[in-house]
Amino acid sequence: MNVIETDCLSKQFGNFTAVDRISFTVARGEIFGFLGANGAGKTTAMRMLCGLSVPSSGRAVVAGCDIYREQERIKRHIGYMSQKFSLYNDLTVRENIRLFGGIYGLRGRQLADKAEELLRLLGLESERHTLVRSLPLGWKQKLAFSVAVIHEPEIVFLDEPTGGVDPATRRRFWELIYEAAARGITVFVTTHYMDEAEYCNRVSIMVDGRIEALDKPSALKSAFGAADMNEVFLAVTRGKGSE
Repeated sequence: MNVIETDCLSKQFGNFTAVDRISFTVARGEIFGFLGANGAGKTTAMRMLCGLSVPSSGRAVVAGCDIYREQERIKRHIGYMSQKFSLYNDLTVRENIRLFGGIYGLRGRQLADKAEELLRLLGLESERHTLVRSLPLGWKQKLAFSVAVIHEPEIVFLDEPTGGVDPATRRRFWELIYEAAARGITVFVTTHYMDEAEYCNRVSIMVDGRIEALDKPSALKSAFGAADMNEVFLAVTRGKGSE
């Protein structure tokens, strides 16, 4: 079953086309990589799918919701994490958890119980009153992801979630992604790290607003005669094709 379906989705800003007629589907529980260089249109496309930006043309359905008519409903079915980790540094760990739990619709005893459960699972019970700014980078990242899925959404959108962190921290973060996918949460992740593409079930590669390649990493490497996804990316962005 598909939880994301797009057909010729486009976004224009004046005479500039940021997203140019992209079409793809994402299955429930899939880890879908949305790859491309900075400025390729990844974030613009994600904002449309999250109900934060109205498309110029085309169609899309996210978690059964039309992105033109049901933008607010979409937001109740998704989680979101940006490169900035989406946390408030001047709030404590517990305050951040309760804030985002409330934003995602948790209330009263349900919110209190979920906050305590999350503190326990993250091993942050003794740090509940610690300001987030004082946490190590890896813990911030783990907390940010955890609050993005605190309400067990159908889909979590991750926009460059590992930008600026070291390789070891990136690997640990991907363990969280796999755990979420195992629970049935669909993961839609944008990244410009080509090694992370290897961790996805399928990946698309955007160039100048268009999807120029889309398949399983193994199939793309085979099609382009590439040793790794970095070689695939270079071939696609240079327009070499699979010759």
